[in-house]
Amino acid sequence: MKTNKLLSIVLLTALLTGACKQTPIDPQPPVITEDPTPSKGSADFTKFIALGDSYTAGMQAGSLFNDGQAVSMGKMLADQFTTVGGGAFNQPDIGSVNGFNSSASNPGGGIIRGRFLLFDPDGDVDPDGTGCQTSRSAGPKAAGTPLTTTTCPSTVTTPAMPAPYNTADLPGAFAGDKAALNNFGVPGTRVFHTTAAAFGNPTPGVGNPYYARFATAPGTSLLLTDAASKGGSFFLLYLGNFDILNYATAGALGSLNGTGSIDLTPQATFDFTFDLNLNGLLAVPNSKGVVGTIPDITTLPFFTTVTWNAIEFKSTNCTDAATLASLNGPAGFGGYNAALDALVGLTLITAGDAAVRKVIYAYGKNGILIKDETLTDIASLFALLPGGAALAPYGRVRQAKSTDLITLSAGGILGTCPNPPNSPTFVSGVSAPLDDQYVLIPTEIADIQARTIAFNDKIKAAAAAATDRVAVADVYKAYKDLATDALAGKFYSANGVTVTPSFAPPGGMFSEDAVHPNSRGYAFTANVFIEAINAKFGAVIPKVNLSSYPGTGFPLKGQ
Repeated sequence: MKTNKLLSIVLLTALLTGACKQTPIDPQPPVITEDPTPSKGSADFTKFIALGDSYTAGMQAGSLFNDGQAVSMGKMLADQFTTVGGGAFNQPDIGSVNGFNSSASNPGGGIIRGRFLLFDPDGDVDPDGTGCQTSRSAGPKAAGTPLTTTTCPSTVTTPAMPAPYNTADLPGAFAGDKAALNNFGVPGTRVFHTTAAAFGNPTPGVGNPYYARFATAPGTSLLLTDAASKGGSFFLLYLGNFDILNYATAGALGSLNGTGSIDLTPQATFDFTFDLNLNGLLAVPNSKGVVGTIPDITTLPFFTTVTWNAIEFKSTNCTDAATLASLNGPAGFGGYNAALDALVGLTLITAGDAAVRKVIYAYGKNGILIKDETLTDIASLFALLPGGAALAPYGRVRQAKSTDLITLSAGGILGTCPNPPNSPTFVSGVSAPLDDQYVLIPTEIADIQARTIAFNDKIKAAAAAATDRVAVADVYKAYKDLATDALAGKFYSANGVTVTPSFAPPGGMFSEDAVHPNSRGYAFTANVFIEAINAKFGAVIPKVNLSSYPGTGFPLKGQ
């Protein structure tokens, strides 16, 4: 396949298409009411223990760092519990300004990067004044990232991250009092990790460094035992997110029933180990607690920000005409489409199958070129045609549709050259199919949503079996309602601020990684738990004031 250098596409999608666009919001003035007198109801909040994953730990923007950890959901709940007799809440302080970003770092290669921030390297959205050379939209960039230059298919230079966001740190050992800890939230924790000694192994690449740094006996102790041994009178158990999330953010590359890092946790494993966790915390006499349901991962901005039709060609005063002619010509997808028709003529595929696979680009927005593993690989059939062997990489390709989800990580891949072949005529998402790890197709979305519902059914059933001791915070419904209402132009408002299901400032409730909430988003989520606690135990715990916590910051400028 051959095509010209797609300058406009590179500039548009090298970081992220439309990361900071949002529907205008109309904040409403807060309703002033007299707060009722706080009451603990039938629960005892004297000693609060939190066990969970990165949501409980306070991770945001792809990293665990000082400011984020200081407003972890566990800490927010503990602060509200002080109004009804709650005591001190100690966390394993990370001691890092920008933290450690595991998705953007390669410690073995000497690359240590920190939190994501919105970064605008260009500023001008229309550098040539014609509407053609659209500059890169502001997108997430990891702290500590140095100046980088991309030369294929066009030379694009991105400035280094400015101070104080140019540093990062590997998680260091916790130097505080481990016996006094209350927060046992560990980024990346799945339900079965809490009962595995290897989870705390301090050997790089073996255990979880966030748990190993404060485990009672690294490599021997269990996260569940460490948490339960503290004898909490009230607990938060919030696990299950990463039993779905790892698989989804990797474009569903793993299996549906494995226990690897990118698999969906098998239902039987989830059921068994969730009971172990809940019963372990309930083993403390007279303790009570709250559990939370798992959000519909596919509604998070990680899957909704980069659109399925992000490949755009313009017709006015631009050079896209030559690009389109090349893409659709006989040396491009015109030849590919003709080969499909030839296979139909030989009755080797059906006309319907050929129609699904055909690739045609036009002015305006076009579907991204993707691989679809549900399509039969017809590479061997192409080989039967004269010159058809060259089409082997296109045996399972099609253009994306509105029913497909493109991951946020694809924003840094679209419009660039795969390496190999590192050729300006081979452009990801345009003339080269986007790899499976960046796409969720309808069958994968259905699997993820079905497993989420099944896991949530188990969480609710386990809480119900504990009768009057466990409340259920329906985070699934709260996040779903927020996303559904936003599509209808209705936005959640409280305390004089408006919250939207995106990471775009000023109203977005998610952080720059598009998966974890930002500080205000954690406040919103904490209130879902507080509502459940109040309803279950007849308590009157004040809600967190959303206006006291910031949302995602506006983009930093390149220097």
